[in-house]
Amino acid sequence: MLVREQIEKKSKTMTPSERKLATTLLADYPYAGLVSIHELASRAEVSPPSISRFVTKIGLTGYQDMQRRLIDELKEGNRSPLELHESGRRIEGGYLGEFIARAAEQMQDAAQAITEGQFTRITDLLADPKRSIYALGGRISDTIATHLSFHLRQARENVFHLPRDPESWPDYLLRMKPGDIFFLVDFRRYQPNLTRLAAQVREISKAQVILMTDKWLSPAHRYADEVLSVPIDTGTIWDSYSAGLAITEALVTRVGEENWTNTKSRIKAWDAARQNSGEADR
Repeated sequence: MLVREQIEKKSKTMTPSERKLATTLLADYPYAGLVSIHELASRAEVSPPSISRFVTKIGLTGYQDMQRRLIDELKEGNRSPLELHESGRRIEGGYLGEFIARAAEQMQDAAQAITEGQFTRITDLLADPKRSIYALGGRISDTIATHLSFHLRQARENVFHLPRDPESWPDYLLRMKPGDIFFLVDFRRYQPNLTRLAAQVREISKAQVILMTDKWLSPAHRYADEVLSVPIDTGTIWDSYSAGLAITEALVTRVGEENWTNTKSRIKAWDAARQNSGEADR
């Protein structure tokens, strides 16, 4: 279990000072827990002994133990396929059946990790016609962002997919307005330029950031208003994006179905335009 999850598990039984400490740790997770105990005490406005009691309460042996765990989590977020192969769970027997079973398990875990309340909040934001939507992902995870932007464009107007070339990003930053949505997908190994972009979206454009990432959390989560943490680890050399894609499909489907009158007319116009441009036969 991640340190973050251990903190959240004990949240209902925390004292006011423990809640202050938990808020400080989670606001800049995991980095807030890597400073000295005295610096953390100053930031959270609690005493060092209070931190020691807090760490024991969440199930750790001490502050150094928590820091070791946090460092291990950071390393997990940067593991390469070579490292994953060394510690992976080998598939025995029927490869395809076992691999699909692991992917199905990921989807079940994703359904538990994301609450219906959060899911509804995000779909309401994506469906709001007053907000423009901008999407982008990482080297491979951009396929998920592309899936989202393509389907949303058929359900509503003002949906834009940022090109991969960072030289073009300032143009989109200057287009974004307060209240607009930047949907970012960033799984391990995280891309520093995506974190910088998320920071700029918040600082320059004042738009809201929705981040889809894994349980180890892209550093971009520091700038996110909503974080969709989905499972990706299958125990093989490649992480699986099955759960992330399933969540994305659920998001765009709800947006389309909840606003069916608008979606229906837009799809009709979309198909007519495709036919007129000769795309219908493809």
